[in-house]
Amino acid sequence: MNSGTTIIDVTVRLFKIPLDEPMGDAKHGEHTHFELVTATLRLADGSEGTGYTYTGGRGGRAILAMIENDLAPFLLGRDAREIDAIYDGMGWHIHYVGRGGIASFAISAVDIALWDLKGKRENLPLWQMAGGTGKIAKAYRGGVDLNFSLEKLVASVGGYLDTGFTAVKIKVGKADLGEDLRRMAAVRDRIGPDTVFMVDANYGFDVETSIRAAEAFKPFDLLWFEEPTIPDDYAGYGRIAEATGMPLAMGENLHTIHEFEYAHRFSKLSFIQPDASNCGGITGWLRAARVFDGSGIPVCSHGMQELHVSLVAAQPNTGWVEVHSFPIDRYTERPLVMREGKAIAPDTPGTGVSFKWELLERSVASSG
Repeated sequence: MNSGTTIIDVTVRLFKIPLDEPMGDAKHGEHTHFELVTATLRLADGSEGTGYTYTGGRGGRAILAMIENDLAPFLLGRDAREIDAIYDGMGWHIHYVGRGGIASFAISAVDIALWDLKGKRENLPLWQMAGGTGKIAKAYRGGVDLNFSLEKLVASVGGYLDTGFTAVKIKVGKADLGEDLRRMAAVRDRIGPDTVFMVDANYGFDVETSIRAAEAFKPFDLLWFEEPTIPDDYAGYGRIAEATGMPLAMGENLHTIHEFEYAHRFSKLSFIQPDASNCGGITGWLRAARVFDGSGIPVCSHGMQELHVSLVAAQPNTGWVEVHSFPIDRYTERPLVMREGKAIAPDTPGTGVSFKWELLERSVASSG
């Protein structure tokens, strides 16, 4: 082993970051803040790499505790170059109590730190390490807006267009399907026929309701209907797709490679959306993407746009980067760069994501 690449310290931090206004969806209720959990690995040669994950406001302390109490002791003394071995080892180390769920979030933060170290050591940006197909990806603005009034919803979507987006997504999942339809009609009217339009139910419907909704949504020319029902019902997705022909998307709630394999086999998806913050980091994201190689299914992302732009752009079956409503860009040194409605990956060695630590600390302090 090269002693210089030995992991000698793991520092974990949790930040609770307030949102400018409450945001809501069909299953999680209103979000008033999001949580950022960072993991910084220091090697014997003095080099450091930082990874991270995030939550919608709950569970951050559990993620922090798992990294500190279970993963950090496992990591100390290991060679940071052995990313695949460390990734698999972390999974087995906590498999009995944590397959998926909190464990996947914790592993994600550590894995991203390992890739940050790799890029800095090899002087390579993430988009080249992750496949190198390209550094530009299609991007859309995803709203968390089910709690918005119709007027506010239309105004927010108009704001997305004003800032250069050519594709938008809104939340659906109201108790009254008619209300969803009225909101979708107003949004389509505002964005016009040429703007790409998606909707996301955050698994608010059962399969039969999803089928009715998908049929009712057809006049709005959707690129996709996202998470119509609970993601664990892989065959249910297949039933919705077969019954309606509606393009379906999901993946943000799939945490293990086995779940992605089930989705590929049974769900008849048109788009897959792994999230590196909860599917095992960059290693987990790339393994999930490989499941869909050659399938004709574009690989997209969920949130974490500042990192996902490099992963999505690098794939041969590149899809869409979601630019999320959580204002993470406010706290990074390089906010997402957009050009003509597309996202541009950074050329900075490593992940290209570094945080404004003082601003994070002030934000948490000001929130009380």
